[in-house]
Amino acid sequence: MSKAFKIGLALITGLILVLFVAFKIMQSNTKKHSPEGKEYLKTEKMEVEVFYNRPFKKEREIFGGLVPYGEVWRTGANEATSFTANVDLDIMGETLPAGKYTLWTIPGGSEWQVFFNSKMYRWGVNLSAEASREADFDVLTLTVPVQKLPQVVEQFTIALNEQTPQKGELTLAWDKTKVSVPFQAK
Repeated sequence: MSKAFKIGLALITGLILVLFVAFKIMQSNTKKHSPEGKEYLKTEKMEVEVFYNRPFKKEREIFGGLVPYGEVWRTGANEATSFTANVDLDIMGETLPAGKYTLWTIPGGSEWQVFFNSKMYRWGVNLSAEASREADFDVLTLTVPVQKLPQVVEQFTIALNEQTPQKGELTLAWDKTKVSVPFQAK
């Protein structure tokens, strides 16, 4: 092996290491502003889990501002939000097979589109800050109405609420907006 090749290999390895460390530092800093959240729902009929990152409102206009209407949102911050179910679910008359999905939304003033996507994405947006979702991997698409809240929800919150051992509800709330997605074990 030539000396020039060894030097080049060492430089490339060093550069990769520096970029990796820089990425980890950036990732750590973004988590301070949008910490991770996990929600679990376990009943005798099903187990559902959501992993997401929770940005704060910080006096900003959220929907129609920071999160534009009519555009795909990663539904949180940082990594794409994931939704996992151990059984097939009936969601508003449609079947979502058991498995792990990424959860995407298109917010609107009176209704939202909600997408369960089978592709796992390393980050929620690309380098141009556009949502990473690829529509070809959408397994289930729903339209749900918006509920206006009387009080501001400062930090983006996803909740899994048990209705009965067979039924649950996924809720997304931030600022004065809330959407709900009912589901049940098949």
